[in-house]
Amino acid sequence: MNIVVLAGGNSTEREVSLVSGKCVYEALKSKGHKVVLLDVYLGCKDLDLDNLFEDTRDWAAGIANVGVKNPTKEDIKRLKGDEKDFFGVNVREACTKADVVFLALHGANGEDGRIQAALDLMEVKYTGTDYLSSAVCMDKSMTKDFLLQKNIRTPLARNINKKEEAKAALDVIGYPLVVKAPNGGSSVGVFIVDNEAEALNAIDECFKLDNHVLIEQYVKGREFTCGVVDGKALPIVEIEPVSGFYDYKNKYQAGSTIETCPAKVSDEITKQIQKHAEEAFAALHLKVYARIDFLLNDKNEDFCLEANTIPGMTPTSLIPQEAAVLGTDFATLCEQIIQISLKKYA
Repeated sequence: MNIVVLAGGNSTEREVSLVSGKCVYEALKSKGHKVVLLDVYLGCKDLDLDNLFEDTRDWAAGIANVGVKNPTKEDIKRLKGDEKDFFGVNVREACTKADVVFLALHGANGEDGRIQAALDLMEVKYTGTDYLSSAVCMDKSMTKDFLLQKNIRTPLARNINKKEEAKAALDVIGYPLVVKAPNGGSSVGVFIVDNEAEALNAIDECFKLDNHVLIEQYVKGREFTCGVVDGKALPIVEIEPVSGFYDYKNKYQAGSTIETCPAKVSDEITKQIQKHAEEAFAALHLKVYARIDFLLNDKNEDFCLEANTIPGMTPTSLIPQEAAVLGTDFATLCEQIIQISLKKYA
């Protein structure tokens, strides 16, 4: 197949996306596909669009590992200069040449339905769920609304649109609590706080990232995640940061987190989390694949936190680890995602 992998973008998860894109690109090439990797935000001026898939350059050259700290919006904007168009040069044209576009984008303007809607208008086939479910899952406040409609347990939360609303929300939730920028990813804009002063500072930081803020009950317990592919749950993973919580640094720096797959829990707990992951997948109207995150308290009650509609895609990322337990290697998983995605267009 002729495949364009889209990565990069202008979200704070840009670096993570580029690494995902590189790994998907290399995996699909190893399967014999003709693959081009493009930064959706910067594009590529040096393209022969008529012979795009005959270009044998290494499209992943120069992509480095994820840094300790996520880039800021200002850092990313400087890469583009004064150009206003989100799509980089030649990106639209390249996508129309592909049999399918593999989306390896994370965060805003990649995982929130905007790219998906644009590709729909261009009549370009792409991997993953559609624009509507992408938008729902990108906003953790809206995600909670959908989960609660189907009686799926999720931490108590309040959404505030301005700082003046904070006091009432903080009093309802109680301490400790979690303050989140609802449209962030990779734990960017997530703070665990113990008092009002810390909470108000965290709210200020979140309003720099988003136009509303989620104040959420802190659930003390073990953290798990469960991939769902084509509606069916994969083996679950337990996530144990060496220190602190599962923030940006602990997600992407080697040795910062212990990931156990399959998780060392009873069959009963495994089946419980898998069942709830499949129910969340259906409640959020997801298609193709996603990763659903949970906390498990000391009463063995699991709380659904969120759904990741374009999870990290490196061989050591969580969904690839889960698939490997079932005997599916990374390159084969990438092909399966494409095959399942194409069912949307049948």
